[in-house]
Amino acid sequence: MILLAMLLSACYDGTGAKSMKLQEIIDKTKRLVFFGGAGVSTASGIPDFRSADGLYSERFGDLTPEMILSSSFFYLHPAQFFAFYRSHMLFPDAQPNAAHRKLFEFEQADILRGIVTQNIDGLHRKAGNIRVYELHGTVHENYCMDCGDRYDLQWMMENQEEIPHCPHCGGVVKPNVVLYGEGMDKYVCMGACREIGSADTLIVAGTSLSVEPAASFLSYFRGKHLVVINREKTPADEKATLVIHDDIAEVMGALHIPV
Repeated sequence: MILLAMLLSACYDGTGAKSMKLQEIIDKTKRLVFFGGAGVSTASGIPDFRSADGLYSERFGDLTPEMILSSSFFYLHPAQFFAFYRSHMLFPDAQPNAAHRKLFEFEQADILRGIVTQNIDGLHRKAGNIRVYELHGTVHENYCMDCGDRYDLQWMMENQEEIPHCPHCGGVVKPNVVLYGEGMDKYVCMGACREIGSADTLIVAGTSLSVEPAASFLSYFRGKHLVVINREKTPADEKATLVIHDDIAEVMGALHIPV
């Protein structure tokens, strides 16, 4: 019993105390912005990319995931690209976790001004959020490269072609995701930077901050509190008001809406 009490006390003094500090910050926040990466969706059953056992630690023959998910590979080897994309990047049954749901509550309370996400899974919108800036696009949108017709995720999943083609004009249907070597949408970037620049609290969660130019967006933050929630250290830790190395869904899910 004594050992259990000591362990519980240690947990409270560490993560527990930091969670209380985060709640104190949220209670005084008027303009919250959330900047998230792959770690936000791991509790929904979607594997991350850059952890020790993440997707990017694997090799597929002589290729790395970064090679396959590049624009040059897409144009040179479209069949191989789509085989990888369909088997490793699409999770149609994934559902929003506690972090996604809490962010929706914050938006409903008009505290959350925006979500800037590097994720392509669409779970923030699935949770109900509207103020979402999807820097790398979304798997829920696909478009014909010739006529521009749009198709959803279900269409892509049900399409049996090795390389999906538009049923109207025969053009290749490309996922609306940003591949390596492609630029991000300038209007999405402008909106994301505007929200970060006007936030008084910025929560950075589930990202290693190793992907540019997205990681550099943090330089626009001029607010009071920078909070980092991530299992591993990030380049932003030293500048942060608060750093919590713990499960994102648990930390975010435990927060309550200020009254």
